[in-house]
Amino acid sequence: MVSGMRIDDEVRLTLLNALLKKNAVKPSLQELKRITGYHKATIVSSLKFLEEQGLISGYGPKIDFRKFGYKLEVTTLLQVNLSKKDLFSVFSEKVKQDSHAYWFSGMLGVKHWNVLIKHIFQDVESYQKHMQQEYYNAIPGIYDLIEDREIIFTTEPVYKSASRTKSLIEVIKKSKGFV
Repeated sequence: MVSGMRIDDEVRLTLLNALLKKNAVKPSLQELKRITGYHKATIVSSLKFLEEQGLISGYGPKIDFRKFGYKLEVTTLLQVNLSKKDLFSVFSEKVKQDSHAYWFSGMLGVKHWNVLIKHIFQDVESYQKHMQQEYYNAIPGIYDLIEDREIIFTTEPVYKSASRTKSLIEVIKKSKGFV
């Protein structure tokens, strides 16, 4: 390791963030040609087409958040009272601004849950402290909005962690008989 370098220092974090920007890192044509056997022109035109169609929304690194000490993934299922529109709007903005939250969506067809949130944290204690400070103490009336919740803590061992994109490609290839 280079003296003074860390995976979580400002330079490395700035670089990783830059790699996540749209079109920041395009794959090497030589590498794609080697892997696929396709002509460079085919690769370039195909990438351009996929980008224009909105299928490829960016290029960037895959980061294992556990290497940074964030070993706890939290999935929260909520039953919220959607008639409390103003309160839900405040709550939604809070979640959208929460750097620990990486997924926030509605849900259908799963018991009475209608909202799903996924967070990453170092441990259960940091999760509980964060939620108390940022949500339960910070949003007046939040208990009128959240009628029920189920919190699922996911930690090691991880038995499978696959790329969602790779999984989708494999599913489509199988459904089309390409495999």
